[in-house]
Amino acid sequence: MSWYRNAVWFVKGLREYTRSGYESASRHFNPADVEVNVAGRSFLVTGANSGIGKATAKEIARRGGTVHLVCRNKERAEVARGEIVTETGNQNIFLHVVDISNPKEIWKFAEKFKNEHKLNVLINNAGCMVNNRELTEDGLEKNFATNTLGTYILTTALLPLLEKEADARVITVSSGGMLVQKLNVSDLQSGNGTFDGTMVYAQNKRQQVVLTEQWAKAHRNIHFSVMHPGWADTPAVRSSMPDFYQKMKNTLRTEAQGADTVVWLAVSSEAIKLPSGLFFQDRQPVPTHLPLASTHSPPEDEEKLMEVLEELSQKFKSTSPG
Repeated sequence: MSWYRNAVWFVKGLREYTRSGYESASRHFNPADVEVNVAGRSFLVTGANSGIGKATAKEIARRGGTVHLVCRNKERAEVARGEIVTETGNQNIFLHVVDISNPKEIWKFAEKFKNEHKLNVLINNAGCMVNNRELTEDGLEKNFATNTLGTYILTTALLPLLEKEADARVITVSSGGMLVQKLNVSDLQSGNGTFDGTMVYAQNKRQQVVLTEQWAKAHRNIHFSVMHPGWADTPAVRSSMPDFYQKMKNTLRTEAQGADTVVWLAVSSEAIKLPSGLFFQDRQPVPTHLPLASTHSPPEDEEKLMEVLEELSQKFKSTSPG
């Protein structure tokens, strides 16, 4: 069945995920949806020093929002912050150096952030695709640590802050690659069998979709969404998928096109008219499973994912400084 999923997904991708797919979809966009002033609202964007994260942060800054950039590399992040301030004239751009693959660091950051700032919108954009199995200093598989556990901990830790605000939102940047994966809770850290970084990444992105659906059920006062940016020309794609990039580079979306739906979900009043917990592509909710792909998982597996992540996250919370 995996060959079928991959083939259907790739054909779908060529039609919808490329630049031409965006151009076709954007003919139906209402520009007024994102022509809004969000001064006074606070946004946190992870992985904000390049690619879709930086493009998102820049568009929110243009609209007057206070933007907190959460980045791993201080030097690159400072360059990105300077660029955003210069281009938008918005001085309310703040930098926080945090490694989203380090659970203790995330807990420590979140506790400090909660005491010093308000938060209206959390944008989980940071991600990685490591093609060989690597472990972090905590013994966690690196893709899982960043894409799944890091996203889980940051969101969980900041939920109390979001709960205090009107029109609070959480947006997670996933990938259409998750359509080729069925949730697998038996091997979350990819320790069994041959390691395929692309498929591990796709599995993590499926996990993010499940997380979003589960959070939406549990936290009714916050609007959750998860989205696919399409195939965009970003530094991450160039470094992690060089063969794909070489084949597709002339058809890839720009970073701004990849970020468009994130911005729409973050600032527009139209987005929150739709139910919480949906998966979006080009400003529209889309199915989370391909037809006949057998990627649906039983509810007990989805509950198990939440239980395992909660247990793992608490283990790191108890040892975190402060």
